[in-house]
Amino acid sequence: MKKVKKKKIFVIVFCILAVLFIAGDWALSIMIYNENFNKRFESYEPFMLYIDDFDGLQCTQYKFASDKGQTLTGYLYSSGKNQRGIIVMAHGLGGGGHNSYMNCANYFAHQGYYVFAYDATGNDESGGEGVGGLPQGVIDLDHAISFVEESGNFPDLPIGLFGHSWGGYSVCSVLTYRPEMKAVIACSGFNSSSDMFEAEGKKQAGNGIYVIMPFVKLHERIKYGNYASNTAMDGFAATTAAVMIVHSFDDNTVPIEYGCDIYYETYKDDPRFRFIRFEDKGHNDVYNDMTYINELDEMLDKWLETLDYDYHAAENRERFEADKADYLHNHLDRDKWCNTLNLELFENFVDFYDETLK
Repeated sequence: MKKVKKKKIFVIVFCILAVLFIAGDWALSIMIYNENFNKRFESYEPFMLYIDDFDGLQCTQYKFASDKGQTLTGYLYSSGKNQRGIIVMAHGLGGGGHNSYMNCANYFAHQGYYVFAYDATGNDESGGEGVGGLPQGVIDLDHAISFVEESGNFPDLPIGLFGHSWGGYSVCSVLTYRPEMKAVIACSGFNSSSDMFEAEGKKQAGNGIYVIMPFVKLHERIKYGNYASNTAMDGFAATTAAVMIVHSFDDNTVPIEYGCDIYYETYKDDPRFRFIRFEDKGHNDVYNDMTYINELDEMLDKWLETLDYDYHAAENRERFEADKADYLHNHLDRDKWCNTLNLELFENFVDFYDETLK
């Protein structure tokens, strides 16, 4: 009888420890997830772009609601030409809203397209205490497309999508819910919402990241439902839209095996897909000409050498940020900064939209 009693106690203790272990892992995974994704992101003021930076660019502000009633702010960009389509643009994560993509909007607008670009939840001019999670990007894009199609504020023209990084994932995944889209360009995107967490986690914890990945996926599924489990590949299967994928082999933020490689394996021989793969364009600058960006980096490195204090020290952080902003305000070549796009690549983008947005 004593052995039976000891066995029961052992089982109870084991179950309690297992529950505590699972609860601890779940709580830890949610905490790490929120620290990375559930916060507000604001554009860095010294690098911000403005409508006056671009000759002939016009814009109209609009506000619309997303899933929880939060107000999102968007802008319709145009050049006054006879626009032949509307490109809805989804921005990346971490640098604020769509502001840093205004040069992309300017280029497309001057090539004869309306561009509707908006700040996603938790970014710049839009509401929300934080982004919440990566599936929120798909939800916000879904609502943005609804606003373009149904508000009566926009002309009845074919719609294409353009996105980078988080936006690259969003413009592909949203096709499940918006199969009517005609054309999609995704730069440096990932296939599923948990990919970014896994890719970054592997850098810091190695294979240990896989211990908490199931909890991350469950957390997203509980919070976002089908949006969380829906992937870019699901979106491709749901539509007949033409798709262009752009990625670089040296992308350390979204490794190519989390996006382009997956798509290429299935669709490399499909005529509605086009793949552009670079060797050394990284992540943030995959569509840029690096001439001035490299020049600016060198200029900042030389400036850092002139500082007479330890700018890495926590107590000097505010001073350093103020000094850096002041330096950029006085030395940034705004004309060059607003014109960093890889024009050859963007000509390909416009040719792609011209062929498919009909």
